[in-house]
Amino acid sequence: MDITLALGGGGAKGNAHIGVLRRLEQEGYRIRSIAGTSFGGLVGILYASGCSPAELLDIFEAVDQANLYGRDSDDGPSILGFSGIRKWLDEVVGEKTFDDLHIPCAVIAVDVKSGAEVIITEGNLKDAILSTIALPGIFPIQQLNDLELIDGGVLNPVPVSVARTLSPNLPIVAVILNAPMDTPVRTFAFPVPSLVPRVLADQISRMNFAQSWDIFMRAVEIGSRGVAQYRLELDAPDVVVRPAVHEIEMLDNVIVKDVAQLGEDAVEEILPKLKRAVSWRHRVGKKLFGKH
Repeated sequence: MDITLALGGGGAKGNAHIGVLRRLEQEGYRIRSIAGTSFGGLVGILYASGCSPAELLDIFEAVDQANLYGRDSDDGPSILGFSGIRKWLDEVVGEKTFDDLHIPCAVIAVDVKSGAEVIITEGNLKDAILSTIALPGIFPIQQLNDLELIDGGVLNPVPVSVARTLSPNLPIVAVILNAPMDTPVRTFAFPVPSLVPRVLADQISRMNFAQSWDIFMRAVEIGSRGVAQYRLELDAPDVVVRPAVHEIEMLDNVIVKDVAQLGEDAVEEILPKLKRAVSWRHRVGKKLFGKH
């Protein structure tokens, strides 16, 4: 039972992808290729490099989440930096490139100069990961050749279209971390670095710019939901998995195994539909009549 995956972005919500991968493997599905955006791109690359779901869980549980976002002197304008993330990626992927991956994988970014979607399928893995997770304004823009790259979720939050190019004849399972359009939008706390004393952090949260941040992030969330919904309607994956992670913020410090379990639970709900999607009747009908 061969499938390809499109893993969506969502920051800390993306730990749910680990549970999705784990349950799919347990059910006997063979993942032949992965396209990922943002955290989905990070998980996709690590899985494609040979990490099992159990190893992914160990890797992410070992991360000191509170110290990931320090700034380096060469970071451009942004609220947070990639200092800790760079050091962590040096440990987990080192200098590996896409040529070292076991299965085809692509990650999505956006070039802020041209406004175009950029599909990264070659070169250094660390550069690709930093590019696809570079949330605009929050993390620094990443320079790659002559491109200035930010998070691919701006244009393609769940890269079904890219997954289809990797494995044109396989069913596509799309994992979306955005809440549905009709779900109330939650408030967003300003991301205060862990080194800031608690009293000062509370004061910052009540300041005008923290309230402005909340409004801005709600607008971003609404736009992201809309783009994800429209892309899913257009690109038509065979199966959609939507873990119940909507109360988690992008930069939350989470218990990884609990979020992973939400991904596994979401796969449980769609197993009957997935079994139909990989059946020969469905695949022949899709090929003949374009049915999804």
